[in-house]
Amino acid sequence: MNVRTRYYIETYDGLFFAVTNYTHPKDYVISFLRYVPSDDGNRSLNGVKYKKVNSSQAYSIIKEKYPNYLIDWNVENKKMMAVAVEDIKRIYNPIEGLEDIRNKRDTNEFYEKIALLTDIFHNECDIPYSDMGISGSTLIGLEDTEESDIDLIIFGRENHKKAREYYAKAKYDKNSPLDCIDERYWKRIFDKRIFDETFTLDEFSWYEFRKNNRGLIKGTLFDISFTKKFEEIENEENLYFRPIGNIKIKCQIIDDSKSYETPAIYNIKDVEILEGEDRIIEKIVSFTHTYTGIVKNNERIIASGVCEECLNKDTGKKTYNLVVGTTREAINEYVKLENNPLKE
Repeated sequence: MNVRTRYYIETYDGLFFAVTNYTHPKDYVISFLRYVPSDDGNRSLNGVKYKKVNSSQAYSIIKEKYPNYLIDWNVENKKMMAVAVEDIKRIYNPIEGLEDIRNKRDTNEFYEKIALLTDIFHNECDIPYSDMGISGSTLIGLEDTEESDIDLIIFGRENHKKAREYYAKAKYDKNSPLDCIDERYWKRIFDKRIFDETFTLDEFSWYEFRKNNRGLIKGTLFDISFTKKFEEIENEENLYFRPIGNIKIKCQIIDDSKSYETPAIYNIKDVEILEGEDRIIEKIVSFTHTYTGIVKNNERIIASGVCEECLNKDTGKKTYNLVVGTTREAINEYVKLENNPLKE
């Protein structure tokens, strides 16, 4: 089935799942529960109220009411959320969703901002409209036009890089509708992303500012998210993962070329184990948007997460990763510079 990360699925139960993987088991789509019908929901669609759920709420709802959406797949002793093909009522394609919004851009100011954002990246970066999409609540029709952010998707590594590099310059251009995020918005983003003592608000803002994948267009927040083109997807059906335990390391980043992907991947060297079992850690892998693009080549960093053994079932070779984002909230799991950038 041709579904990719950030597509959405609606089930016959009335649930909305976000697709979280590029590789899927036979007859299933790996995805995560995001919106559920609820009498106290603050969004509505076709007369039904919906609410957004976090990780713990999602697992609780699935375990109690919909255990058929939990399967064993490629992670030892962990049930994966997945939707059987037979349970899929509709697949929401981000490219088609954006095309629909562009056709309705005159109906409200929020749609006009989305269309303008895509016009800018098309005209200034030569990114085809067919390589852009919309995700999140807007894709499935649950957006709040006054409060929702724009979750823009750019398909393809080179396209995504061009969009980030353009925004890095445009945010300083007084004649551009693209702006830097200011203090009015940093606290709002911080409260949505940080759930422990990993960063102060000022530290979080410093890291986010230099990533250039989040900004403002005429007062509305937007993300520049990345999804692979089909030809960029690697087949990982032969990989099997086994969580080992918590681990904390110091190391140097040697390859950040996949740091904006899902998952974000950082190749590392000169690893010093600070906590946990002594393993040869080759990569940091992050499944949470907070740690996408957060550190750069040659920087010395500290990372905390879960050590994971990766077995290639074809070759029998085992490698080890540090995983950040084993839950969406990523409590006590992080990637940051070894030295606080605000104190240097």
